Parts: sequence; C-alpha cells; structure tokens
Amino acid sequence: MKISVVGTGYVGLVSGTCFAETGVSVECVDTNEQKIRLLNDGRIPIYEPGLEDIFKRNMKKGRLAFTTSLKDSLVDAEAVFIAVGTPPGEDGSADLQYVLNVARDVGRYISHYMVVVTKSTVPVGTSVKVKAVIREELQNRGEEIPFDVASNPEFLKEGSAVNDFLKPDRIIVGTESEEARKVMWRLYKPFLLNGHPIVFMDIISSEMTKYTANAMLATRISFMNDIANLCEIVGADVNMVRKGIGTDSRIGNKFIYPGTGYGGSCFPKDVQALIRTADAHGYSLDILKAVENLNYRQKTVLAAKLKKHFNNRVKGKKVALWGLAFKPKTDDMREAPSLAIIGQLLDAGVRITAYDPVAMDEGKRILGDKIKFANDEYEACIDADALIVVTEWSEFRTPNFKVLEKLMAGKTIFDGRNIYDPGEMAEMKFNYYSIGRKDITNENKDK
Repeated sequence: MKISVVGTGYVGLVSGTCFAETGVSVECVDTNEQKIRLLNDGRIPIYEPGLEDIFKRNMKKGRLAFTTSLKDSLVDAEAVFIAVGTPPGEDGSADLQYVLNVARDVGRYISHYMVVVTKSTVPVGTSVKVKAVIREELQNRGEEIPFDVASNPEFLKEGSAVNDFLKPDRIIVGTESEEARKVMWRLYKPFLLNGHPIVFMDIISSEMTKYTANAMLATRISFMNDIANLCEIVGADVNMVRKGIGTDSRIGNKFIYPGTGYGGSCFPKDVQALIRTADAHGYSLDILKAVENLNYRQKTVLAAKLKKHFNNRVKGKKVALWGLAFKPKTDDMREAPSLAIIGQLLDAGVRITAYDPVAMDEGKRILGDKIKFANDEYEACIDADALIVVTEWSEFRTPNFKVLEKLMAGKTIFDGRNIYDPGEMAEMKFNYYSIGRKDITNENKDK
C-alpha cells in the first residue's frame, strides 16, 4: 500500500514515519526544498523522542521517501494525507489557505481513485471546501476522476507522539463512502491488532471531535489554574485539592495540574478556532471564552509574584529561567508560557539568563540577544537574584540546592510547576513561591 503525506511538519513527519513502520510505502511532500534536502540526508528538523530511530530505519528500508513533487508522489497512491499547518488568522479562526492549496494541487494531478484525507486540524465544514476545490480543478481539466474525502484528526502529544501514534487511545475516521472506509481500515489495520479502537463516523462529527477534545483538555487546565489562584487566597493547598478530586473516577487525575498556563501549537489555536466557528454560526461558547481569558491571565502570575517580592523594584535584577519549551520532551516554543513571562520581565527591566535541555536553539532563534543563554541550569543561576522554573524537565526536579545557594545572589525561587516541596524550601530558608500553595518567605526576603 502506498500513501502520500503532504506537509513535513510535526504531524506530517510523525504520521508518515509511523505509517512506514507498519510496512506502508510513504512519500512525504513539502514545498520547502531545504527541509526536503535535510530529510533526504537523514536529518530530522524537530525533536521528538523515539522518532529518529524509526525514521532512519524506514529510510534505509526504502519505505519512507521525501520529495517536493506532489504530482509524482500521487502516482499509485491509494490515499493522500493533508498535514499542513492551519495557523490562526487575525481573528483567531483557522487559516485554511495551505489546506485548500494542497486540495487544489490534488485536483490538478489526480489520475485515479484515491482518498483525500485531512490530517490537519481543521474547522467543521472543511471537508466540503476540500471536495469543492478538487471538483473545480477536475472540471477545469475536463476530467471525471472519482475520489473521496475523509477526516482523520491526530491526537498526538508532543514528547510522546511516536508512542501515541503506534499505540493510540483511539483512531477517529470520518468517511462518506464504503470504499473510503475500506481504504482507511486497511491502512490502520496493523494498529487494531493490539485492541486499539477505530471509530468511524460522519466527517462533520470527526472534525468536531478533534476541536472538542483539545477544548476539553484546555478547559480542565484553566479550571485548575483558577482554583489554584483561589487556593492561595483562602489558604488551601491546590496539590491536596488535586489529589482529592483526582481519586474521583468521574474526574480522574489527568490535566488537573496547575501551572503557568497552556501553550504549544494545538490548545491555543484550537480553542480560538472553535470559538470563532461558534461565533460564525451565531452561537457564543462562553465557557471557552473564559478558558482563553484565564489562560492569558495565568501567564502573568509568576511575573506578578516576582514584582511583588521585590516591592516592584525589579529593574536591573538578574533572573535565572529554567525551561523555554512549552512542555518537557519537546523543543516547541509556540505560545510557550516562557515567552509571555520573559516579555513581561524584559518590559520591567529584568535581566534574564535562560536554560532548556532541548529548546536552546529555538530560544535563540526566537529571542535573539534579548536574553542570555547558559550552558546548563547551574550556569544560568550565577549571581541570579531569583530563579523561575517554567518547564518541568526531569533534570530540574532534584537540583543541588546547596550549589544553588552558593551560586545565587538571592535565595528566591518561583516554581511555576509545583515540583518542589514547600517544607523543604522552608528548612533551607529559601523564599519559595509556587502555584496554588502558601508562599514561603524567610528572613532573607529581598528588598
């Protein structure tokens, strides 16, 4: 079986590589010639645990190839996956120009029956637009070549995407015809052998499922952040509250960890897009609008705590920042809380030295010389008046606090992920601020 995957970004590259791992012949297409050369040289442009080994193995076996020619890749392909970006437009709605451009090219080059699959996260109704664009191009050619459109949203978590694809919780497929259903069934059959469910539904419901899933997870995060802020005010410990509600089988313990707000390429833009979709249909998703506002506010919490600690005299202060990526096990900094925090501190005249185990190159690309970058977490803390922990990388969980005490100019830590114990911080006489728990201030509070 041969398929074409258009787009070699995060979704396209992971999907194409993992399909090749099951024996499918995959040709990935991208208009970026430099990226295609990089991939053909055996180098991947993103960081994702486990991807490189599978990538190299399937390249060597000839099951995974890369090209800039969509026309050539469609030869003998039974399905073409559209996995290009859908960035938010100025009003927050998803920008479909790249998706529709691919559909237009498919209409120009298609020569036999195939299934056109939207893998990109797209608004409800996109399948109708994709089908219309392909038909228009076929009419321009004077051809009547049969095709079907299907929706197959991805549910990959950055940092565990390979495992998520190979061992999915569920596979969602929206189809319009029995023939398209058979093609998708054959393609995903290897994943069903271990009991992973495939759920077939209509295309509109499939498109809606992806946005609803991300919106629900974003809602849980913002809800817990809101509760965490209230816990601080009333004197409760949000970690205890989290454990208390997490044991309820109706709630569970996933996505109820408070922090500095959600980021990444999915939650922010998908929440925005779903809100705009509802607005366009004359309906207001008030809960999601609150979720979005809460998330913006949560990204200001740590900077506000730091300013309060220093009595608003922060100009010239030096701050060490641990973590640039929006979450561990990725170098993705899109909508990362670190960027919001850095921006707020720079505006206040704070000097920042940052370290991240993986996202240093991405940080330098985005931030340039606005901040300094350290070679490790301890170097970042030299002469720092305070430390801010933004991303909960494993190597940040048990640092040598005695070394930190010697390196830092001030004994103050702002923990945006609640990875340290307040009691231990108090014993070591650190000023310690976290999310949704009582602040620990000692006699060495900075003036």
